[in-house]
This record gives sequence, C-alpha cells and structure tokens, in this order.
Amino acid sequence: MNNKISTSSLYLLIVFLVAPVFCQAQFVDEFTDDNVNEWSFFTGDGNTSMNFTPKDDFARISVDASNDQHNVWWAIIKRNVAPALDLSKLKDKDHELRIEAKVRVSDAPRRINFMINTQRTTDFHKHLMEYDIADTTDWHIISMTTQDLDVIPGDSLFVQLGVTDWGPEQYHVDVAYYRADIVNVKQVGPDKGEPLPYHPTVPKPETFSHHLEVDHDAIIHTNFPDVNFNDMHIKQEDGYANVLAVQSDQWGILRWALSELEDQKVQGAGILELTTQSVVRGGNYSEVYGEDLGMEFNKVRVIEILGGDEDWNQTEVTFNTITQGKKLSAVFNPQMIFDAEVTEEQGGKTFITLSRPVMQRLIEGTSKGLLIRPLGAIDATFYSSEYLDGKYSPKLHFNISKD
Repeated sequence: MNNKISTSSLYLLIVFLVAPVFCQAQFVDEFTDDNVNEWSFFTGDGNTSMNFTPKDDFARISVDASNDQHNVWWAIIKRNVAPALDLSKLKDKDHELRIEAKVRVSDAPRRINFMINTQRTTDFHKHLMEYDIADTTDWHIISMTTQDLDVIPGDSLFVQLGVTDWGPEQYHVDVAYYRADIVNVKQVGPDKGEPLPYHPTVPKPETFSHHLEVDHDAIIHTNFPDVNFNDMHIKQEDGYANVLAVQSDQWGILRWALSELEDQKVQGAGILELTTQSVVRGGNYSEVYGEDLGMEFNKVRVIEILGGDEDWNQTEVTFNTITQGKKLSAVFNPQMIFDAEVTEEQGGKTFITLSRPVMQRLIEGTSKGLLIRPLGAIDATFYSSEYLDGKYSPKLHFNISKD
C-alpha cells in the first residue's frame, strides 16, 4: 500500500475539509458587481451626510461631518439578510448568527461597530460590538457572533456596519465583503478582530493588579493658549484644593510614567479613576435636540492624546506648548474613548472604561496620555495630584498579561 499522498489528493482533502465552512455562508456580498442597491444607509443625531458607493471590488462608506458642531453622530449601512438565511436553525440553542466583514479605514485609530436587530428589537445594545482599527493601510477582518439572538422565521433580520463620532471632517470606511452565517457555536472558532462591548460593566478597582497614579496632570485653555494653569484651585473648608476644572474651553490633560511597562501586554480593559470636587450642570438639551441626541450631553469625554509634546511638565505646559502648532486632530484623537456620566457628590468616584487596545497604546507610548473635555455646558471639577499629596489623584487600574 502506498502511504504517500499525492498533491492533488491533498488538495481535494483540504477542499473537502474547508468546504462546509464556506457552504454555510447563506449570505455574502463581495461588492464585485458595482451594485449596492440592496443596502440602505443613513445618518443620525448630528449634522452629517453620507454615501455608500461601489468601487473596484469593494464598497465605500463616505461620511462628511464637516458641518457637525458637537461630534455626536452616527452613520450606518444596513441590510435585511433574512431572505438568505434559514432562521429556523436558530431555534437550536447551539446555533447563532455570525456576521463578518473585511474593512479598511481612512483614519486611525478609530472604532467601527457591528449591530444586529429585528423589527421587534427594543434593546439595540444587546447585539452591538465595537472594533478598534489601528491603521489605515491594512485590510482587517472582524466578526461578531450573537448570544441568545431572538429571531424567528418571518422576522426581518437586519445587519449593520456603523461609524460613530469620528470627528468634524470627512472620512471613509472601505468594505471588501460582508457575510452572515448561522453557525454551530460549538464548532466554530473565536470571532475575528477584537469585539469590544459598547458599554461594558466596570470592574471594581481592587480586581486589577496594577494601580498607577498620574505622573503629570494639568489644565489647558483654548482662549488663553500661552497660560499655565497648574495652580488652579478652589477654596474648601479644609483650605485650598488643587483641581482639574473642565469646562467649555478648558480641558484636563493627564499622563503617566509607563516606560517600564512598554514591552508588556495588557490583559483586558482598564479603568480611569477620577475623584469629584464639584459638578455644575443643566440645560434642556432634549427639548432642543430631541431625546436621542439630548441625552448625550452633560458628560465628559475622555480622549487619547496621540501627538504633540509628549514630555510636557504640569508646571509649564500650555495649550500652545502641547499642541506645537499642529492641527488638533493630529494631537487629540477626534473620536473619544468614552463619554462618561460624572459622579456629582464631592469625593465621589467616576470610573471610566479604557478598552484593551487603548490601554496597550498607553503602555507602549503610542498614546501619550488622556484629554478630558466636556460634552455640553457642564463644569466638572476633579481633584488633581497636588491635593493631599495625591490622595485623590487620577489613577489608572489595569492588568498585565502573565503570558
């Protein structure tokens, strides 16, 4: 008996083994026919416009946000894939829907998102995941597998790809293909890319292995770009307290000494801890902008610092010295990490999730620190590192991988 396997036999064996995986692709659009008519696309919340157009073997989501004032907007493509799928398979608890796309982005780092819903959906966050895309040159494959998807035969099953809050300029996302499969979760591998929950549960600080106080924290002011505000303070019963006072044109900046960890790998998301001194807020946003947009205001935005002076000192830094005359979008990522509700009680804690990719960029030094600015007419004041010898200093909590 000949124990050798011929090249042709080996090829057939590989095809035989791989074929079932591809045969399950009841829906796939590779955008090769210059036709995107089955897709709907639209924007919401802010003042943006978009288009979805065929290109050479891919399709492009184009967004113009140059007229948007607050950078609170979304743009999505959406399609009903129910006609291509056997929804009865989803009655089996071992079967779920997996969607997958191959994407390339115009600006990075940026997050995009997948969403799945039906005409009966009320919780639009249940099947919503974000993906952090780190570069503009490569194609990236991302996928999302549902958990307990509530869909029955006869339902519409909508799959989406979305872009949110990327900034006030023009952007695009290229899509090489979009597919949807009903898969056996016991047989398929993990999702591709790194699905990031939209609003993850915030762990308690004590569950993390590393706790790091801020190394430098300061205030910069766009109306007083050459002034240093390290002596910003407020009078309390116990005396004067140094603070980071965040308001319309006045922003907080933070950076940590992380160089000793730059070769390490972060495990999971981390959190930023801020301690409140006071909060002033108000405004009838929902009456003016509608409920969906109005509810987004009176928060603080936490943003990655990507450029500018990375070695700034809190006793000297100003708006002009940190930005170095560069375009703001080259220094501060226009897409925020998170919009956070601020704890209003004095001494109360606000914990803000920093995704694993963001934490990794901070550790590696790709991100130079964090910017805190208001979203809406909120004045949020936090204790700075100088107050009570850093007792209420801004802190990072995170885990380092042991592998």
